[in-house]
Amino acid sequence: MLPGSLAETQREIEAAGGTCIPIRCDHSVDAEVHGLFEAIAERGGNLDLLVNAAWGGYETMFSADGTYVWNNKFWDQPLAQWDTMFDAGVRAAWVTSHHAARMMAARRRGVIINLSHWAAQAYAGNVCYGVAKAATDKLTAYCAQDLREFGVAVFSLYPGIVRTERVMFAASHLDLSNSESPEFQGRVIAALIASEGLMDRSGSVLVSASIAEELGVVDVDGRQPVPLTLEEAT
Repeated sequence: MLPGSLAETQREIEAAGGTCIPIRCDHSVDAEVHGLFEAIAERGGNLDLLVNAAWGGYETMFSADGTYVWNNKFWDQPLAQWDTMFDAGVRAAWVTSHHAARMMAARRRGVIINLSHWAAQAYAGNVCYGVAKAATDKLTAYCAQDLREFGVAVFSLYPGIVRTERVMFAASHLDLSNSESPEFQGRVIAALIASEGLMDRSGSVLVSASIAEELGVVDVDGRQPVPLTLEEAT
C-alpha cells in the first residue's frame, strides 16, 4: 500500500493556490464514476478538461517475494496484469470520456487528455503495457473523430519517467536522471490548453517534454526535461 490520502492531496493543491473538491472514486467501478460526474453536474455541470491518468497493473512490477519482474517475458507475468491494465486503465479512460463527452459536446468546448506512452509504438519490455497503451492511443484518435464537430479536442500525452509514488518505489531499478515530476505534467497540460490551434492537433500524440520546450514550460526544479525519441524511450 502506497502512502497518501485525499485529504493530503487537497492540502497540497490548496497550498499551491488551487481549489480542490476531493471525491473518492474507484475507476474500475462504473457506479462510482457515474457518481463523480453527477457531483460535477450538481456543482454547475461545466467541465473544461478531463485528464485520464488512472491506471492499473503497476502493482505487478514486483512478485510476492519482492523480485522485480516487470521486464519478464509475458508468460512469466501474472494473467491478472492484462485485466488490471485494461479495466483500471483503458476502460477507465473510456468510461470517463463517455461521461465527459456528453457534457463537453453540449457546450461545444473541452479537452480530453489520455496519458499514454511510447510503448504504444514499439516494444518496451512489457507486452500488456504496450498493448494497453496502443489501445489508449486508438481511443484518443477515434474519440477525436466523433468530437471534432463539437469543438472538443482529444490528445494522447506521453510523459517521460514520472516520479510518482509507484515509480519511486521501483527507483533502484530505473534511470531517473531525465525524469519528470507529476507537477510538470500539470504545467504542460495547463500551457497546452491555453495555446492556439488545439483543434488542429486533436487526435494526435503529444510528448510532454516537447510541448514544454515549445511553450516555455519548466519543471518544478527549473529543469527542462529532454524529450525522448521512440528509440530512447523503448
